[in-house]
Amino acid sequence: MLYPELFKQLEAVRWNMDTDIAWASFDPKLLSDAQAQTIKMNAITEWAALPATEMFLRDNRDDSDFSAFMSVWFFEEQKHSLVLMEYLKRFRPEFAPTEAELHEVRFEFDPAPALETLMLHFCGEVRLNHWYRRAAEWHTEPVIRQIYETLARDEARHGGAYLRYMKRALAKFGDEARAAFSKVGVLMASARRTAQALHPTNLHVNESLFPRDTVQSRLPDPDWLEEWLDTQIQFDSVWENKVVERILHNLSLLMERSFASVQDLNRFRKEVTQRLASAAAAAAAVPGAGPLPA
Repeated sequence: MLYPELFKQLEAVRWNMDTDIAWASFDPKLLSDAQAQTIKMNAITEWAALPATEMFLRDNRDDSDFSAFMSVWFFEEQKHSLVLMEYLKRFRPEFAPTEAELHEVRFEFDPAPALETLMLHFCGEVRLNHWYRRAAEWHTEPVIRQIYETLARDEARHGGAYLRYMKRALAKFGDEARAAFSKVGVLMASARRTAQALHPTNLHVNESLFPRDTVQSRLPDPDWLEEWLDTQIQFDSVWENKVVERILHNLSLLMERSFASVQDLNRFRKEVTQRLASAAAAAAAVPGAGPLPA
């Protein structure tokens, strides 16, 4: 099991919201209304770890190890929301999200393949680490800068934990896992070719609620994310390339094959998909190898 070891590792570096954040360093002259509004939107977005955890537990009922790890991930992600709300309550209470605004992002996600969801959230942690690092650079108020730096480190550690579960999945499922991880990897490393930011909170997850079936679409300001990325923290092509490089680097290590570009990864995806199709065809050609009757 990975959970006991991951628990110890994350517990050893866990920060204390009361004593490790330098609240007394707050400088009111360095926080604008526009910046406070972005902190509010981030706080609500982080609250969406609640429905994500419900999804993970539902779709991984056969995996008690990973489900137990969710207790750590969920705690730390909700703590991210809490520390951002605490910042607003202390210094700009008029911007603190209401309980109704938080509850609005708790909605059911449609079932999805567990392996693809695992890879999706690994990429999401990589991207969020870079978003928060850039946010820390954009802000000038020292307390919120420290908070974003702290959250960025947490997201990096979460990505590392997901990577451990991906490595375990490769050993257990082989090409099925390779196909799932490379498929989602191609999607999530191709953000520069899409009109929207590719992150789990910005993807459609409940067909019956479309178009209000993304976390971002259910925020008080559904358009804030693009404004935050493009004109505020200026998450430009240089930063986007850093995300792509981290995804490709980690997949190269995981698959034991070098991916210098998304095109390399896509070629690998096609190879694995073809292997799976050939294996399925060979199995179907063997008498008695078909699916068992219900």
